[in-house]
Amino acid sequence: MTSNKIKVVITGASGMVGEGVLHECLQSNDVEDILVVGRRSCGYTHLKLKEIVHANLHDLSTIEDQLKGYSACFFCLGMSSVGVKEPAYTRVTYDLTMHFAATLSRLNPGMTFCYVSGSGTNEKGRLMWQRVKGKTESDLMNLPFKQVYNFRPGVMKPTKGLKNTLSFYKWMGWLFPIIKIISPKSVLTLKQVGDAMINVTMKGYEKKILEVRDISALSKT
Repeated sequence: MTSNKIKVVITGASGMVGEGVLHECLQSNDVEDILVVGRRSCGYTHLKLKEIVHANLHDLSTIEDQLKGYSACFFCLGMSSVGVKEPAYTRVTYDLTMHFAATLSRLNPGMTFCYVSGSGTNEKGRLMWQRVKGKTESDLMNLPFKQVYNFRPGVMKPTKGLKNTLSFYKWMGWLFPIIKIISPKSVLTLKQVGDAMINVTMKGYEKKILEVRDISALSKT
């Protein structure tokens, strides 16, 4: 356990989840430096924020020197499996994630890696996305990081005012209070996800697979 401030790498910050996590890191006094790595700009400027726009995340060789010295990675990059064939889905969900993570584990062996997976992930599951994400989770935990945590959020309520909220979530916003009443263990806010990542980096947690109830508990510590 440590009370030191943390330096964080964030991927996927131009998407809804990554932007929500970035927002919490920008607000947090526990995070002193943030490096956003992505194929397009996240659109934010801040004194503690640095950004690398890099077209090919499957090849990090030209930016490796800029990835050193960080204590955590909040990996929020991902894609929907809807209408996507397994090879294309695997290339992003597994291949890209593992390459990025393997590079960081070599450069920062004391790093905590937080991977945004999904509720229902199962390496032996019936659905293609369950199996691909399940293998990703499993193989990430074999990398030589200080610690790896696989986040399995359910339905995530966007943070109000952020610009990358998916239109589907905007449309169903009125449903969140109802879902929370009917199935309280399936709903999280993006604030809770971001806070939980910061807290698990600083304090650790006994589980490596974090379901909704674990993320919710961690967000309060």
